[in-house]
Amino acid sequence: MPVNLSAPQAHTLLPVKGVELGFAEANIRKPNRKDVLVIKLSEGTRVAGVFTKNQFCAAPVTLCKKHLAAGTEIRALVVNTGNANAGTGEQGMLDAEKTCQALAQLLSQGVEVKANQILPFSTGVILEPLPVDRVVAGLPDCLSNLKSDNWLNAAEAIMTTDIVSKGYSKQIVIDGKTVTITGISKGSGMIHPNMATMLGYVATDAAISQAALEKLIDYAVNRSFNCITVDGDTSTNDSLILMATGQSGISEIQPDTAAYESLRDAMTEVATLLAQAIVRDGEGATKFMTIKVEAGRDVEECRQVAYAIAHSPLIKTAFFASDPNLGRILAAIGYAGLDRLDVNNMQLYLGDVLVAEHGGRAQAYEEAQGAAVMAEPEILVRVVLNRGLANATVWTCDFSYDYVKINADYRS
Repeated sequence: MPVNLSAPQAHTLLPVKGVELGFAEANIRKPNRKDVLVIKLSEGTRVAGVFTKNQFCAAPVTLCKKHLAAGTEIRALVVNTGNANAGTGEQGMLDAEKTCQALAQLLSQGVEVKANQILPFSTGVILEPLPVDRVVAGLPDCLSNLKSDNWLNAAEAIMTTDIVSKGYSKQIVIDGKTVTITGISKGSGMIHPNMATMLGYVATDAAISQAALEKLIDYAVNRSFNCITVDGDTSTNDSLILMATGQSGISEIQPDTAAYESLRDAMTEVATLLAQAIVRDGEGATKFMTIKVEAGRDVEECRQVAYAIAHSPLIKTAFFASDPNLGRILAAIGYAGLDRLDVNNMQLYLGDVLVAEHGGRAQAYEEAQGAAVMAEPEILVRVVLNRGLANATVWTCDFSYDYVKINADYRS
């Protein structure tokens, strides 16, 4: 079960002016489940996105990048689950284009919408042809139930191996007016930056310039979705999209202003909660682990150490068993690749318990202390390098028997 995570309630996911969402059950892979989503955007909405760094990226990722690079106004997003449309060659691209064309045609009622104004997304099994006719057949149902308060249904429609849906809202006041931010995400396994097998959609009714939005998404993702890992596998389909409709009534936000910082921080908070929810719902997870590396020379080396710990199957299985076999953490720190690390000058903490210092076991440490911390569902691991002023935090989870079962049975 997810670690201290439950599905949001419909009333907690606040509508965002200028955004409507509709879903369908199109039998993409399994019957009787929501598996196609359309997010319709009002005219004038600004959109920014970041995507997987996997070079074998899926067709919809390639097409999204192309449509965003064209600079045309984005009017809708379409998402299908059950099939990743990755490793599908030229036909996969044709299928992604067909989906965009079909939705554009359906939306062209009074105002023409073009195919390059649609962003497509897919998630699910790789190396299988997209059942594009089923996706297209589901689009009219999506449009028939478009509603501004459909965020919970939208969160459910993008799930794959997720146990619970994921969504958060936040409101702030800028220039005396209320600004709403609502986001949803999916992801459970194949999670590792940059980015991970995740989809994230965050919308706000703030007015913000394109330059400020691009700067904001870079800031937010590097403090949220790029700080999580479940298993170290970087997916082919990862996408995070920020949408700003401009309908809150505030003046357009520019970079490096007080209003920008307020919106940036609120967006980052929502993105962080969505990212952490993915780890809390990691496949088979029973423990949520925060890895903090402090006093490093720079952020990059702090992340090197944090990911070495977070990716180690030996460490992750020990945490599942609540076994304080903490020498495994020291080994991971040692092979993280830091230049001239003085192991005699660093400390390792488990929660508030000092475990290791001066190159070995802390004199006051007793194994019962470590076992008590590891029995908790949420665990903090702190590494103090004592070689600089930089810090970094990564969130991960343990490996349980269920992780193996879920991935062994994934295609069945």
